[in-house]
Amino acid sequence: MDSINSRIGRTLISAEEISDAVKKAGAEISAEYDGKPLLLVSILKGAFVFLSDLCREITIPCEIEFITASSYYSGTSSSGEVKITSGLTRDISGHHVIIVEDIIDSGRTLSAVAEIIRKMSPLSLKIVTLLDKPERREVDLKADCSLFTIPDHFVIGYGLDLDEHYRNLPYIAEYKE
Repeated sequence: MDSINSRIGRTLISAEEISDAVKKAGAEISAEYDGKPLLLVSILKGAFVFLSDLCREITIPCEIEFITASSYYSGTSSSGEVKITSGLTRDISGHHVIIVEDIIDSGRTLSAVAEIIRKMSPLSLKIVTLLDKPERREVDLKADCSLFTIPDHFVIGYGLDLDEHYRNLPYIAEYKE
């Protein structure tokens, strides 16, 4: 376990900073979608922690669905190949959809997921991401709401992992190679 913990670098975003930003995003979403059918779609696995905290800060009724997609396969950089391994199986055409993402890096995964959801004809589609790394973008994609913009470092914690480790950290830290 010591070798795993020795890979946790400096904290980029504290648990308190995350909590404050999530509360603010939840309040904004609640105000914007009050009285409207809202569906939050989370991309697994990384965004589950963010989704969990965000949905508890939303004060209006909302529904939740999951998509499993990835372009990382046991490494610290995107493979460039996006795989959707499970998707939405219900009609979402009567909902305003918000994709809840953990991090936008190259943008390939999120772009593929957004395209799939657009084809399902939601009333509207927005993207909320915890972290944004704009200097890594390889596709033309911008979130409607980014809680934090970070430099080009591989990060762990608050749902983000390396080989399934570190998701349980309550903060965002750099991963030390």
